[in-house]
Amino acid sequence: MDVIAVFAPLLGAAIAGLFGSRIGDRGAQLLTCGLMLLSGFFSILIFKTVVVDGETWTTEIFTWIDSGTFEVSWALRIDTLSAVMLLVVSNISALIHIYSIGYMSHDKSIPRFFSYLSLFTFFMLMLVTADNFLQMFFGWEGVGLASYLLIGFWYERPSACAAAIKAFLVNRVGDIGFALGIMACFVLFGAVSFDDVFAVVPQLEEARFVFLGVEWHALTVTCVLLFIGAMGKSAQLGLHTWLPDAMEGPTPVSALIHAATMVTAGVFMVCRLSPMFEYAPVALQLVTYVGAATAFFAATVGLTQFDIKRVIAYSTCSQLGYMFFAAGVSAYGAAMFHLMTHAFFKALLFLGAGSVIHAMSDEQDMRKMGGLAKMIPYTCVMMWIGSLALAGIGIPGLGGLAGHHSKDIILEAAYADHSLHGNVAFWLGIVAAFMTAFYSWRLLIMTFHGAPRAGQEVMSQVHESPWVMLGPLVVLSLGALFAGLLGHAAFVGDGREAFWGESIRVLAANDTLEAAHHVPLWVKWLPLIMAASGIGLAYVMYRLRPDLPGVAVRIFRPLHTFFFNKWFFDELYDRLFVRPAVYLGYGFWKAGDGAVIDGVGPDGVAAAARNLAKRFSALQSGYVYHYAFAMLIGVVVLASWYIFTRAG
Repeated sequence: MDVIAVFAPLLGAAIAGLFGSRIGDRGAQLLTCGLMLLSGFFSILIFKTVVVDGETWTTEIFTWIDSGTFEVSWALRIDTLSAVMLLVVSNISALIHIYSIGYMSHDKSIPRFFSYLSLFTFFMLMLVTADNFLQMFFGWEGVGLASYLLIGFWYERPSACAAAIKAFLVNRVGDIGFALGIMACFVLFGAVSFDDVFAVVPQLEEARFVFLGVEWHALTVTCVLLFIGAMGKSAQLGLHTWLPDAMEGPTPVSALIHAATMVTAGVFMVCRLSPMFEYAPVALQLVTYVGAATAFFAATVGLTQFDIKRVIAYSTCSQLGYMFFAAGVSAYGAAMFHLMTHAFFKALLFLGAGSVIHAMSDEQDMRKMGGLAKMIPYTCVMMWIGSLALAGIGIPGLGGLAGHHSKDIILEAAYADHSLHGNVAFWLGIVAAFMTAFYSWRLLIMTFHGAPRAGQEVMSQVHESPWVMLGPLVVLSLGALFAGLLGHAAFVGDGREAFWGESIRVLAANDTLEAAHHVPLWVKWLPLIMAASGIGLAYVMYRLRPDLPGVAVRIFRPLHTFFFNKWFFDELYDRLFVRPAVYLGYGFWKAGDGAVIDGVGPDGVAAAARNLAKRFSALQSGYVYHYAFAMLIGVVVLASWYIFTRAG
């Protein structure tokens, strides 16, 4: 059943992509959605078999590489970690496929779109079921390829093409680190299979090797290189710039990439490699600092954006930061818990935003919305549920929405770590929680409440989405409401050791999840207080006193400009990398390729041949006396040569 769960999307992608013109739009939709539902059904069976029956297994499909002593098999590794990802990825993707039937109904390339969606899902499933580093890298690069195709799906738009190229290139930067990390693993362990590597990690805890002419702690260097790959795929600070631009793709693509799939690959990878990271404390500290900085940075930018999809995109970036600093303090279960709950409410928010855009005739600027609550009430209610889950609303000790259970345990684990990096992550996470609640309610109020700001023509066409789009939103709403409550005990509670088994390994000294259950009461209540404060401030500024945002912008203009321009990362990278690359490329093109290579090579030879031919052609005048004179000159030259050689 694991083979069916993983390869069913590939079958759908192949048939829809190759034979879309024959089976038609409806055939492509039904085929890919049906196979995705089949994959989701079998992923549920796998989850039940692993979690309830306690079975784990590896299905070897074939031998991939067999060269001397180096052998790599293509195998599906099924344990709790991969079962959770299978469950989340396949079922969220199935809902997005169904939603896309309505959202993309008027597009001219429906089979191609559904083929790309299914192909993306297949690569992600290959990534999470990988039994070794090379197979994981195959899935890793596959989702990069599929994301390029999906972000640039509307290739007639220059902005979509630019966004796709940007995502592809930025991810390649991170992938260089991942590839070097895999090579370092092979050098250090002599293997790339997870079981072979994990078995000998404790014996190589103190191993060292020379890198860049300096002796380093081997596991630290290896884990840092692998984490660089995770930074690119999961859009962490420094390699995050592709994520907001990915909004150029259709909204279902945004939901698929930003919810449970591509951007969570880095979090999954760090959790999968917990047996290695546990013996590389410096690498874990780096993971914590980068994650905390990303959570804070992305939240500040989300405060100022007006594109409804970009606000949610920066929210994703921020929430990924939470997941990473959870892993950085060894709370891998909490990271995976937030990954799971986040998949529900973030997919809900993106698809809800798509419903708003659909209703508003493709308008995405929140400044041109308002007053939509009565016109699209179902979408409004479900966006409220997603925002409440994102803000982490709930009562400590009693329960709440999904984000309350997963985000709060991350903050409590960071506090319980009692380290400098843990404290930094805790306080930055607390501030980010306030900002998250603020920009979430800013989005809700600007979109659904107050007076309509769109023109009469647009407002007259506003309509609720069809049920093929609302149905997936209802299912995701249930996940946003109850996933945290249902999963808390198994993921991060008393049952976590039995639940995770050997799929996640934590040293006894690093068990911050156990310590998180004994933090002071104020630590448990502070996230709720910050979230409520953010909601209250947003209500005052955008509902009661709508003049206040303008006042705040004037007072804090330099800070607002800094946040609105995304901390000027794009401008910085443009100066540091893009312009020098363009300058060098132009110089090599004109001076190197044009002047030297072409000038001396093909163009130079051709020009010389033309010049000589022109000169020789001038001698062919057609006059007999010219030819007689040439012959006389020839005779004189030959006679002279003969006389001089004889005399010598």
